[in-house]
Formats: sequence, structure tokens, C-alpha cells
Amino acid sequence: MEGSSSLSVRVWGDFACFTRPEFGVERVSYEVMTPSAARGILEAIFWKPEFRWLVREIKVLAPIRHFSILRNEMNSLQSDRSARSWESNGGGYYADDDRAQRHTLCLRDVAYVIRADIELKPHATDNVAKYRDQFRRRVKRGQCFNQPYLGTREFSAFFGPPGAGEEPVDVTDDLGLMLFDVAFVPDPKGNVSHAGHGPEGRTVVKANAKPAFFQARLEGGVLRVPPELYEGRKS
Repeated sequence: MEGSSSLSVRVWGDFACFTRPEFGVERVSYEVMTPSAARGILEAIFWKPEFRWLVREIKVLAPIRHFSILRNEMNSLQSDRSARSWESNGGGYYADDDRAQRHTLCLRDVAYVIRADIELKPHATDNVAKYRDQFRRRVKRGQCFNQPYLGTREFSAFFGPPGAGEEPVDVTDDLGLMLFDVAFVPDPKGNVSHAGHGPEGRTVVKANAKPAFFQARLEGGVLRVPPELYEGRKS
């Protein structure tokens, strides 16, 4: 049962791709939105450094339908550093020489209801009710800090308040190991990197990405996130 302190938002879109990490070059989507993707949508709508989102469950409102597409992608990572390298070497970048066609097995015509809680951080001074009210107002007005997306940025997500009487699909299935989230832990060797220029540059401790997985199961169209996954995690 949804508690009075929990917040819900309905999200939907034409396409979605929540990529399974065990596949290499080709992208294959999970059957259901992952908790990390849900958190990304919530943060796109409303985020403050005083709290973090705890995703509790994801309801699947639309039948799970797959869709296969081919896309032209670049093999090389595009960055400011690589662009400066091309400039200093007197060369250039030719996309035609760096293009590859990759297969994507994505989802189509998706709709979900995300239920989540707000957990205040130790330095927060305002009551949590303030942030809940702000989130509800932003959802009602369609406000967001940046456009939320369904797994990949080209698959935009629309959002709004949950509709009355909408029930999840009648599907129960084991989904196997699913990505819960990615934690960034400090470099065990204590390495640091420097950002900025001159005396005002920042010293930043390097961090390593550490993924966490859990055994996911869809029960009556609802993916529930085990609460113990949040124990001991900071974000």
C-alpha cells in the first residue's frame, strides 16, 4: 500500500531503452525501467542537495512490447580534449570514418508510475513536507530542470500526476539480475585530480564507478525495490 509520505508520478513515452550491461556493443533493454533510470527521471523533475530519492516501486501500465532499430553511432568518445588534440595535430575529425551501425532492442509505447520517498540528508534544515509539496506542484505544472528521458536521451519522457483507476499490467515474471544503481567510491590509492586553472583550481578525489545489482521480479505488473539496498549507501 502506498504510504501518505510517498510521492508518485506517471511517466510515458514512445520508446525506451534501459540497457542491460551484460551485452557489449549491441544495446538490449531490460523489460522494465530500472531503479536508477527512475531516480534520474525524478531528479530531472526536482532535485535539491538537501535530500536524495529512494525509489520504492515501479508500476508497469502498458504491455511490454519490444522494437528493433538500427542506428548509426560513433566509435570514438567525443570530448573537448579530443577536439583540442585534432586541432594541435593539424588534422580533423571525419565522422564517416568513425561510424558504425549498431542494433538496439528497445521498448515501445511505455507507461509507468514511479513511487518514491524523499530522504533528508544530515545538513537539511527544512521539513521534508516542503519538498514533497514542491515536487507535487512541479509535476502538476509539467516543470522540470531538464528533459527527463527513458534510458537514453533520444527517448524523451513525458510526465504528469497518476491517473485515477489505472492498474498495472497482469504480468508476473522473474527478471534476473537488474542494475540497482551505480555508486562512486573514492580511489583506494587516494589519487586526486585537479580541475580549473591557476591558484583557484579545485582538487577532486578520483572515484571509481561501482555498480550494484539485485534479483528483480515483476509481481502483478509491479517491480518492488528491496529497501535494504539503500542501507549504507550515500548519494
